[in-house]
Amino acid sequence: MNVSAPRVAAAATPADTRRRSNIELGLLVLAILTILCAYALIGLARTATLPPGMAAYGGALAALAVAAHLVSRRLAPGADPLPLPLAFLLNGLGLVMVNRIDYALIARGQESSLAPAQTVWTVVAVGAFCATLVAVPDHRDLDRYRYLIGVGALALLALPSVPGIGATINGAQLWIRVAGFTIQPGELAKLGLVAFFASYLADKQQLLSAATSRLGPLMVPPARAFGPVIAIWGVSLALLVLQKDLGLSLLVFGLFVLMLYVATGRPAYVAGGAVLFGVGAWFAYSAFSHVRLRVAIWLDPWADYQDEGFQLAQSLFALGTGGLAGVGLGQGRPDFIPAVATDFIFSAFGEEAGLLGTTGLLLCYFLLVGRGLTISMRCRDGFGTLLAAGLTILFGLQVFIIVAGVTRLLPLTGLTLPLVSYGGSSLLANYVLVALLLRVSAAKRPPGATP
Repeated sequence: MNVSAPRVAAAATPADTRRRSNIELGLLVLAILTILCAYALIGLARTATLPPGMAAYGGALAALAVAAHLVSRRLAPGADPLPLPLAFLLNGLGLVMVNRIDYALIARGQESSLAPAQTVWTVVAVGAFCATLVAVPDHRDLDRYRYLIGVGALALLALPSVPGIGATINGAQLWIRVAGFTIQPGELAKLGLVAFFASYLADKQQLLSAATSRLGPLMVPPARAFGPVIAIWGVSLALLVLQKDLGLSLLVFGLFVLMLYVATGRPAYVAGGAVLFGVGAWFAYSAFSHVRLRVAIWLDPWADYQDEGFQLAQSLFALGTGGLAGVGLGQGRPDFIPAVATDFIFSAFGEEAGLLGTTGLLLCYFLLVGRGLTISMRCRDGFGTLLAAGLTILFGLQVFIIVAGVTRLLPLTGLTLPLVSYGGSSLLANYVLVALLLRVSAAKRPPGATP
């Protein structure tokens, strides 16, 4: 796949731009109605009446949606109309489920205020979406600050390891405490790494694509071309050693290898990455007890059901209880699952909405990933193509890893479900990600391109 040549596409007419904006607005209205229906069902399940604050809740959602739409319409005319409504729908359904979890925890006598905090973060995240479109008028501006962005991303990754501000929660050192707030800087660092990788790979695409060495009957790139893969492999292992974060380590390495494949089309890099992943996995399993523990839980959560295997076992029980159609929104017991608002919110949906509900949720993710890849393929410059592809890979890979973890396809990694799980840093970063996708999709034709 050659990403260096500019794409040729017909310029969007004012009528096309208006049509796309109207489609986006119509889909946002549909998203708000879907969210309000889910909110109403949970209220009816609790008290047999509509929630008393439903009108205010709907008005606040509408205000946020209209604000995001108007900024998108003004600053990114002609952008793809699907990513923002899909992100807003996922975010809204997540808010509804976090609110539902609050009710369940309070009913058990526990104090919980997750929903108000997540609502505030939603407002902040939509503000970050708008600010990104203002601050990045052209995605190619990011290409000019490649090394500054790369150094900034590494600095953000290292912040939790700095004494005095770093915080360890649930055994992982991923957070910093600033002015009473707990922030996960790695969420924003991942976006910076995508921009850096995209710029680097677009610049070195021809060198990395050249197959000048022979490996048996196959022609492969020269050995020095595998240097970046080894370097990122080392960074991912360092993250595992210093911060005990299996999820972020896996995400960073997988992201780079897949972006490298998109840039070059060379399966040799994927094969080399798979070998390095195997070596790294063996090292991590041998060196770190928490990795061995997660593998043991994955292989047999029932062996230590009352302790370490309890979370995963409860997740599987919830999914099994939900069956095909679920027990009904507001009628399950999500409070039986520890960390249900973060790591296991997909299981809460599985219990109350069933296989049909979780399939609908996954279809929203598939659509968002599909639109991201479409934006990448339609982009007219190599950097934009790789930037959109990298952002989409980052998003999709995280969804796959967390869903695979809670369904026992893979060991648990501690990642959260994008836009749905409780967590301000993740929510903010994903709205910035959506804004960057819209910016790439609205890019004008580069100077000198064939009309």
